[in-house]
Amino acid sequence: MSIYVSRQLLLCIFLFSSTLFSLSHGRFTPNFRVRAVNLGGWLVTEGWIKPSLFDGIPNKDFLDGTGLQFKSVKIGKYLCAELGGGTIIVANRTSASGWETFKVWRINATSFQFRVFNKQFAGLDAAGNGIDVVAVSNAPGSGTFEIIRKPDDLSRVRIKAPNGFFLQAKSEVLVTADSKGDGAWGEDDPSVFEMTFRGGLHGEFQVTNGYGPETAPQIMKEHWRTYIVEEDFKFISSNGLNAVRIPVGWWIASDPTPPKPYVGGSLQALDNAFLWAQKYNIKVIIDLHAAAGSQNGFEHSSSRDGSQEWGQTDENIQETVAVIDFLTARYAKSPSLYAVELLNEPMSPGATLESVIKYYRDGYNAVRKHSSTAYVVMSNRLGPMNPKELFPLASGLQGTVIDVHYYNLFWAEVFDSMTVQQNIDFINTNRSAQLNEVTTANGPLTFVGEWVAEWQVKDATKEDYQRFAAAQLKLWGRATFGWAYWTLRNVNNHWSLEWMIKNGYISL
Repeated sequence: MSIYVSRQLLLCIFLFSSTLFSLSHGRFTPNFRVRAVNLGGWLVTEGWIKPSLFDGIPNKDFLDGTGLQFKSVKIGKYLCAELGGGTIIVANRTSASGWETFKVWRINATSFQFRVFNKQFAGLDAAGNGIDVVAVSNAPGSGTFEIIRKPDDLSRVRIKAPNGFFLQAKSEVLVTADSKGDGAWGEDDPSVFEMTFRGGLHGEFQVTNGYGPETAPQIMKEHWRTYIVEEDFKFISSNGLNAVRIPVGWWIASDPTPPKPYVGGSLQALDNAFLWAQKYNIKVIIDLHAAAGSQNGFEHSSSRDGSQEWGQTDENIQETVAVIDFLTARYAKSPSLYAVELLNEPMSPGATLESVIKYYRDGYNAVRKHSSTAYVVMSNRLGPMNPKELFPLASGLQGTVIDVHYYNLFWAEVFDSMTVQQNIDFINTNRSAQLNEVTTANGPLTFVGEWVAEWQVKDATKEDYQRFAAAQLKLWGRATFGWAYWTLRNVNNHWSLEWMIKNGYISL
């Protein structure tokens, strides 16, 4: 093949590239602002967006990450991992919090392992008499527990141990697995516990592991095939939007055979999205929403039990870089690829600034290896942090964008008692100041990658919502890269941009 490239071809390439961006002050300056919607709950599961996805899971009360607390009916006190883990299980707490909560690791519909506060796993003391209940192992063992519920009172349970016997609280400091569990469910039975649920997760890990390897593939493939379709891209294009932000999980890079319990098929769905985007002139922002180990411990990063373990080793960071490399290489030639977001919402302090910067630098290089035109989006950390902490890195790299997420939610002390006007004033003053802080002439571009016209106001009218949405649209329009509403479709109406548009609650 000749390496000669005609001047006409070079001119075409230049003209195409110039429609995407121009270079100014050492950064890409876009010729248009992104007006996007997130396709949340599609390729990365979030149960609150589509609860029905979990309806068919057997024994679905016990999904991975479900917190369980057990109170001995005889002693009247809770089981507790002494010191949070690393030693024995006792039954001496009058109230329950972290040390008294056992996180489920689901093996199948009836068998579980329990992880305690300091991340050890409950088991039997193999080095001792073999019946004392301890939490000393840092890795899940082969032994599993079963929870037997009283038929007419599901909060009353017995816990069957790996040795085939049932746990019993013999005293406040002695919990053993040596009961036959064949008595009545009375108050004087040391093998009977009152079970309380304390939080749970409904993410990709929970839905796939919940259904199991036989059923999960068909459930997920049907969801991916039907939840977002070509008609949605037509709707997006027809309603004042020019881009989509598509959350994906790290397992997509191993499609069609990702590590269990994940199942293959999401990559084909993403391929379809790029074809539809090109057909309807929609730009695509690929968003790595879930990294291996979980960057924030939330269900939307596919944490198994609420633990946040991303970025703790160089191996883990490079594994995540490889996902970015895979995605950019696959879609770099698509005219619809507009940006790659390296990671969604890493949480401080678990995700340290050092690890995030290292990853962002390496992730940026992975994108640039395949594309000189795609923007590289870097999400600010959640939690305690400096809003401009990424500027020293991002300002020295071309085509970088800082992603910030603004919700008038999730902060009860501030938002729960606000009126309609107070919420709007907060947008016009506090949020305006926050956006101004991260918007500089020569620094990275700014992207309000998630926002929603929802709040804690009770009995708000349609006009109230319209005013709230309009105030946000006006402000986010100043973001130098653009904005993206969370999300296109949701069972909660105001979180669904589709519903908001069709019912006249928002005007784009």
